[in-house]
Amino acid sequence: MKKILLGKYLTLEHFCTCTQTYQKYAAQIDPFPQNSEQTLPALQKLNEFIVNPIIDFFGVDNFQLTYGFCSKNLKKYLESKDPVTGLKNGRVAPELDQHMAHEVNKNGKYYCKRPGAACDFFILGSPSNEVVDWIVSEKLPFDSLYFYGVDRPIHISYGSEHKRDIRTFTPSGQPTQKGIEHWVKAAKELQR
Repeated sequence: MKKILLGKYLTLEHFCTCTQTYQKYAAQIDPFPQNSEQTLPALQKLNEFIVNPIIDFFGVDNFQLTYGFCSKNLKKYLESKDPVTGLKNGRVAPELDQHMAHEVNKNGKYYCKRPGAACDFFILGSPSNEVVDWIVSEKLPFDSLYFYGVDRPIHISYGSEHKRDIRTFTPSGQPTQKGIEHWVKAAKELQR
């Protein structure tokens, strides 16, 4: 496959092959979009408006992509269990998280009803809460942002809604805005 740049820094190949699950089952997974005429522009916009500014500020060497695009094939592996350990390979919520971008199911419907694209990343040497502070203060036009913890990756998406919806999670994994009200308030002010 020819090298396709999604923005100033990241290639489509990197965006599609960065997950641990892909690395584990690479020989069995087709990681690339099937609906590329719609998915590629969505990934390019995510890079242009979200990823490029983050890398411009924090540096390309500090940016660690942990989850980019999720192909139909990768989705199957994320939903399944490892045959040796019996543990689930990963978590996937295609109807919510925008990692499948504009891919369509066998009925021709988008996996996620909200158009856009998403990625998870962390910045080496910077706690994730400080990165979120920067994203909010720079008024990046994100759609959704999930804060999993100070030393965990950040999930961020770009889509036409630009909801600027920020969530964190309770110890049991339930989404909440408790404890992050300062980000929620700042993000809501940007919508006005």
